[in-house]
Amino acid sequence: MTTEAYHSRLGTVDWSRYQRLAIDYWEDGILLIKINRPERLNAMDALLHQELSVIWHDVAADERTRAVVVTGEGPSFSAGGDLDMVESSLGSHEVVTRLFKEAFDIVQNITNCPKPIISAINGVAVGAGLAVALTSDISIISEDARFTDGHLRLGVAAGDHAAIIWPLLCGMAKAKYYLLTSDMIDGREAERIGLVSKCVPADQLLDTALNTARRLASGPQFAIANTKRTLNHWIRAATPIFEASLALEMLDFLGPDAREGYNAMVEKRRPVFPSTKGPAA
Repeated sequence: MTTEAYHSRLGTVDWSRYQRLAIDYWEDGILLIKINRPERLNAMDALLHQELSVIWHDVAADERTRAVVVTGEGPSFSAGGDLDMVESSLGSHEVVTRLFKEAFDIVQNITNCPKPIISAINGVAVGAGLAVALTSDISIISEDARFTDGHLRLGVAAGDHAAIIWPLLCGMAKAKYYLLTSDMIDGREAERIGLVSKCVPADQLLDTALNTARRLASGPQFAIANTKRTLNHWIRAATPIFEASLALEMLDFLGPDAREGYNAMVEKRRPVFPSTKGPAA
């Protein structure tokens, strides 16, 4: 396909620079974004993390896009950070500084994008992938999908999105329970407590998300954008909380608990965090 034909098919933005995201127009006005590392359950490497932090600027600029559906290729939405990315962050001020900015941008750029964004949560979602799923304006989950914030399993504070999004969605009591325990949540429970907009059978997930996008893409664009902008002031007002949670998460990546959490993941065992050990006798 020639460059000219590619741009004609895909509108005003050159999407070809994205390597970890599969991007296409489902139909006029609807952009379908798939997190595209199915061989790794769409786990987050450095490149995917970076791409998910910037793509929303292109979505905002694309004249052809009026609504977005984001989902995962294959059976997972995104299985969290891959081991290489986690290992690279341990004890590295340079890496955690970069991750801080990108994690902040993922949430802020989804929040500030004027186009409505719908997540179709088709499978496991953890970490930065879950941030995309739950920060989206409308979140639709398969009954079979399961997710957890998961940060405490690694030995780091719940940063990313959870400290601001979860209390707004499901209330402080449920947010504290699930963030402090890292318990898994399935689609039905996520809908019951208000963490997601809607739960549907797996075979109806993508159709439901696309039908929702179709309604929004054919609706009053200024009114939709302005309603999203207004509602998201709740999220913007919590920006200091968000920055604090991210900073504390990154600080924990420099400590010994995160190293033990990583080692336990590699060795497929329960972690024994140094911070749980009592003072020497």
